[in-house]
Amino acid sequence: MKVIEIAFTCYPVTDLRRARRFYEEVLGLKQSRFFGTEDAGFVEYDIGSGTLAIGNGAPEWKPSPGGGSAGLEVEDFDGAIKQLKASGCRFHLEPMETPVCHMAVVADPDGNSVTIHRRKAG
Repeated sequence: MKVIEIAFTCYPVTDLRRARRFYEEVLGLKQSRFFGTEDAGFVEYDIGSGTLAIGNGAPEWKPSPGGGSAGLEVEDFDGAIKQLKASGCRFHLEPMETPVCHMAVVADPDGNSVTIHRRKAG
């Protein structure tokens, strides 16, 4: 098997309407596709060549703050952090700087970790 790209990252959510408010209003993502109903379905957001999806169609699939994390590259890291703090987002990891990037990890309404990221030039 040869894997050629990441097709999508998907988070389980418990309340699809509430999760959509976070991903669309707080993070500013635009819905690309929707499957199912407003109460039990999946929403896909195309971001560059990748896709981030949220859904609640499988009862055994549960949100987890200790699970994986999608890293969202932002244009203005400081501005994004200000916006997230103003919206009341809970931070799993406060903003930090590494030799190659700036990053922070916030929680979606179900506690899933979402990494906010900005690469350094070079």
